Amino acid sequence: MLSPHEFATLMLVKDAPEQVELGRAELDALLERQLITLENLASGQLPPHVTCDGDFILRAVARKH
Repeated sequence: MLSPHEFATLMLVKDAPEQVELGRAELDALLERQLITLENLASGQLPPHVTCDGDFILRAVARKH
């Protein structure tokens, strides 16, 4: 089960990955659960991206509300 902070971070990664601070503890939990990934770019930045599993969770919650 995701904490409210982890869920909010997952939503932020989906909608505005450039605004996510990479030092957030919630990112570690989302990475561990394989709900997000970090991709290396030529610029050296690691923008987070929602995985298929992470997207599934976001869509499931959206259907409930």
